Amino acid sequence: MDIKKYVALIKATDLFKDIPYEELLTRFTFDSYSISNYKKSSIIHFEGEKCLFLDIILEGHVIIQRIDENGNALTIVDFHSGDSIGGNLLFSKYPYYPMTIMAKTATKILHVKKSLVLELCQLNSTFLIEYLSSISDKTAILTNKIKVISLKSIRDSIIDFLKYESFLQNTTNIKLNITKKELAERLGLQRTSLSRELKKMKNDGLVDFNANYISIIDETIIK
Repeated sequence: MDIKKYVALIKATDLFKDIPYEELLTRFTFDSYSISNYKKSSIIHFEGEKCLFLDIILEGHVIIQRIDENGNALTIVDFHSGDSIGGNLLFSKYPYYPMTIMAKTATKILHVKKSLVLELCQLNSTFLIEYLSSISDKTAILTNKIKVISLKSIRDSIIDFLKYESFLQNTTNIKLNITKKELAERLGLQRTSLSRELKKMKNDGLVDFNANYISIIDETIIK
């Protein structure tokens, strides 16, 4: 694919923002990158697959999931346009994806070869700083998410979600923009466990809910 069609999208990312247009055209030779389109719900990288590229999301929404032997999925983190994937693995001695990476929506990804990433790190200090920052941030995100999942009770996880959404939506009547299944995956729960705990919270007079909303009845839980 002709890189010229995508330069505007590439320069909109933090990694490439400081690299001039003409230099991008020069660096992105036909054998240094590829661009792939992924349909909604398709697998981008399987767990255990070797990381060969730095992936830049040009368009779309990507999720990283941990799928157990029973097929239960735990959504660890979401990435969107401008985010990069694989930077922490590309130069690792064990460069294999520890989790499954899936397209949440139709997604377009720029795959940058290791040789070009190394070249850009050596030639452009802003790229190097942003690359290192990205690696650090993603490591912190993954560590914190795993820590939260391992320590919190089901009710605590639900309440944290309600606190966050109540703040964002500025209401105690929380509109669910995702399905109950997706919410369970985000919280690291089985859907049945989520439903069971919501019913207990309803019986305790803390919340009320239907398919589209969770209403906070006892506002002390989000204080």
